[in-house]
Amino acid sequence: MKKLKLQIQISVDGYIADSQGRTDWMIWNWGPTWTWDDPLQKYFIDLHATIDTVLPSRKMAAEGFIDHWARVASNPGDPQYPFAKAITAAHKVVFTKTLSQSVWENTSLAKGNLAEEINTLKKQDGKDMIVYGGASFVSSLIAAGLIDEFHLFVNPVALGSGLSIFKDPGYKRDLTLVASQSYDCGMAVLTYVPAKGKQ
Repeated sequence: MKKLKLQIQISVDGYIADSQGRTDWMIWNWGPTWTWDDPLQKYFIDLHATIDTVLPSRKMAAEGFIDHWARVASNPGDPQYPFAKAITAAHKVVFTKTLSQSVWENTSLAKGNLAEEINTLKKQDGKDMIVYGGASFVSSLIAAGLIDEFHLFVNPVALGSGLSIFKDPGYKRDLTLVASQSYDCGMAVLTYVPAKGKQ
């Protein structure tokens, strides 16, 4: 069965954006200059080699996530090309209640119950899935117990307040740490899975 993986950047105190929604505190914020060190870039690329389906939130898709990475994937000389190629080649599934048809290439819409739609996707053959989205979308997946792996890319900054993916999940999340690694650029990657018997 496919796994649903979450890869997301956070602060050391658990926020994905500050209280104004800004993310300029991240070491790399999807800009053209890839400011992570080479080993972290490799981890990121290798993670995306394990997936064939991307679940971007509707808002992220509408803000240009799919189109942006398609443009990067058209330039083999770009250092972000391997990641962009994986994102572009993967099937995208956008969860929406408002859109009637997809305007993006290689993308379909999911309009039904979130858990039912994702569990149906998990039963399909192929590689794993990865989700990209804002706090609300990701929180709903966590609350429904749908995330199988948490890849938390921790930036060396504390924000004090902001947007959290663990806001009001409805119940406590018990996780098991399966890997941790620090990087010269200042980042740390913590990988968790749901604790057995605690879902």
